[in-house]
Amino acid sequence: MLVAQILQGKGGQVHAVAQGATLQEAAGELTARRVGCVVVLDADGDIVGILSERDIVREVSRHGPKCLDDTVASAMSRSVVTAHIEETVDDCLSRMTDRRIRHLPVVRDGKMIGLVSIGDLVKAKIEAVEVEAAAMRAYIATG
Repeated sequence: MLVAQILQGKGGQVHAVAQGATLQEAAGELTARRVGCVVVLDADGDIVGILSERDIVREVSRHGPKCLDDTVASAMSRSVVTAHIEETVDDCLSRMTDRRIRHLPVVRDGKMIGLVSIGDLVKAKIEAVEVEAAAMRAYIATG
């Protein structure tokens, strides 16, 4: 199964913020959208970082609530790991496990077209296994 199939099922909506937004604004976006991370884009729409709930919690823990006035750029993860739309779910799951990350922006021709979470990928794997199990049961029943 390919990442492209996951994006078809969930759509390509990606929640993003500008690197100059405050952590308070980003936290509001996370809450309003009910998501665990936002992609950080520059003025050209290129990915420059990713900001998760954990990043915000870490900053508040280190610096107190005053850090919520700081910019997203001060807390975001800058080395963003991405997936290509034609990659397999297994390859993405392996990379996410190795890197201990939960979200992958999906790119095509250097531009972001979507975002997948580890939950999206695990759900797809479970659904594929369930389909295979049902096919095996049907085969055995008719055999």
